[in-house]
Amino acid sequence: MSTRKVIVTIAPTGGMANKKQNPNLPTQPQEIADDVYRCYNAGASVVALHARRPDDEATCDPAVYRKMNELLRAKCDIVINNSTGGGVNGDMVRQLPNGFWEITFAERIKGLEAGAEMATLDAQTICASFGGKEILVPTSPVHCRKLAEMMAERGIKPEWEVFSLEHMLQDVNELITAGLDEPPYFVNIVLGCHRGFQGALPYTPKILQMMVEHLPKDSIFNVSAVSTAQLPATTHALLLGGHVRVGLEDNLYYAPGQLATNVQLVERTVRIIRELGMEPATPAEARQMMGLPRRKRQAQRAAA
Repeated sequence: MSTRKVIVTIAPTGGMANKKQNPNLPTQPQEIADDVYRCYNAGASVVALHARRPDDEATCDPAVYRKMNELLRAKCDIVINNSTGGGVNGDMVRQLPNGFWEITFAERIKGLEAGAEMATLDAQTICASFGGKEILVPTSPVHCRKLAEMMAERGIKPEWEVFSLEHMLQDVNELITAGLDEPPYFVNIVLGCHRGFQGALPYTPKILQMMVEHLPKDSIFNVSAVSTAQLPATTHALLLGGHVRVGLEDNLYYAPGQLATNVQLVERTVRIIRELGMEPATPAEARQMMGLPRRKRQAQRAAA
C-alpha cells in the first residue's frame, strides 16, 4: 500500500501579528523568503503569504508580493499562495462614517496581480475585534464572485477559506456550481479564532468532523487553527484524511511561554505526520493533488 502524502502549508507572517509579540516573525520580503526556504527544507510544500510594508504594517501591494514570489522562485519550487485577506492595519483599513473600520476590498484584490499559483478566497463576511477596533471584512456575495472570476481569468487556484458551516454551504458551493473553480476544490477550514472573529467557530473534534462531513463533493481539505488549537486541530485533520497549515500567522507559541519559529512548527508537524505513517508531500506532489498545472497556463498568458 502506498504511503499517504500530506500537504503542509506554512503561513509565516499573516496580517495581524508583529515583532513585538514574537521577534521571530518574518515581515520583509528577503526575511520571509529565507524563512520560508528553511520551512521548505523541513517539509512544507505550500506557502501562504501576506505582504508587509517597510514599516511592517499590512499591504496587498502587488510589487511587494511580486518581490517575495521572485525571491522564493529563485530558491525553490514551493507552491505560492498570495493572500487576498490583507491585514488589520497599514494600507488595508479605513474608518467608516459609522465608526467601524473596514478592510477595503479594492486593496485586497491587488495581490492577485503578482503571478501566484493560488490565492485565498475568504468566502464570508466577518467582524474582527483587534486592537480595540471592530474591523469589518466584507466579502459579500458580489465580492466572492468578483474574487472567483478574477482568479479564474488569471489561472489562479482558489483556496476556499471558511470559518463556519454556512460559509462553506453558501458562497463556496454556489461559486463552484457556477464553474468558477475546477476539481479538486481546496477548502481551508479555519477554527479557533472565534474570540476575535464574529462568525467563526472554535475547534472541537465534533465541530471539525461536522465541517468535514459537509465539504463540497470532489474537495480536498486543509485545516488551520489559531493559538493553542493549532496542534490538536491539525493532528485531528491528519486522522480525518486532511492536510494541514501551521506557522506564526496562526500561532506564535511552540509551548506555553515558549515563542515559536516557523521552522519549529513545520518540523513538529512533519514528525507527527511520519509518526502516523504518512509523509509530507513535495511541491510537485502537492500540485498534482490540488490540480495545479495552472503554472503552464500562467506562463502562456504572460508570453501572450
